[in-house]
Amino acid sequence: MFHEVRGQGPALVLLHGWAMHSGIFAPLVERLAADFTVHLIDLPGHGRSAGAGLPLTLENAAAQVLAAVPERALWLGWSLGGLVALQAAATQPAQVRALVMLAAGPRFVSGHDWPQGMDASVFRDFAQALGNDYPGTLDRFLMLEAQGSDRVREELRLLRGEVFAHGEPAADVLRDGLGLLENTDLRGALPTLAMPSLWLAGHRDRLVSPDAMQAAAALAPGATFHCVQSGGHAPFLTHADEVAGAVFGFASTCPP
Repeated sequence: MFHEVRGQGPALVLLHGWAMHSGIFAPLVERLAADFTVHLIDLPGHGRSAGAGLPLTLENAAAQVLAAVPERALWLGWSLGGLVALQAAATQPAQVRALVMLAAGPRFVSGHDWPQGMDASVFRDFAQALGNDYPGTLDRFLMLEAQGSDRVREELRLLRGEVFAHGEPAADVLRDGLGLLENTDLRGALPTLAMPSLWLAGHRDRLVSPDAMQAAAALAPGATFHCVQSGGHAPFLTHADEVAGAVFGFASTCPP
């Protein structure tokens, strides 16, 4: 997998969301690299890892990242990347110093005992539409990510500018990713988390509601919840100072 290292200081791993790549974190890297050694990973099938031939499964992605980055790093996962980070924290707690879930939760879809999630049909419909209108389907997903932000046009412009910056993700990889978002449920791992965690939500997020993230944080020992009041699903693009400040503050409280 593609792996870039920037900055100096304690190790910080950044994991991107569906259809994206690690370049999307440029605003955060600009603010964090002076104090952290930032490890930027392109997940299997995405960005500069598109030709790696690795399957996009939760277990494989977590294992590949764990093998690539230093032990006792702070892990930050955005959206789909949050599931990968949570999987690593739950299965290899000795290797994860602390966890930041950025607009991400243990379960993305709703259920009788999880009303805060999205309807599963949203992810299913996007997966079915990929074969008929690949660029249009991706653009509709980006619009869903940007909706709610108080700077929706700016956020959508930034998302559109990055999505194909390193080539087009394969449709089958994108379908696999949507399947992970639709079917993964890691809530059972939350009470067993052995490290502190920060649950960083966008108040206007249309994909992962702050209520869902607050409910998840309530299940994890040592969890902290922070909400970017004007943020959408990618608050680090338009409210990078607040997101970086929350990460700095959280990291300062974590064990060395």
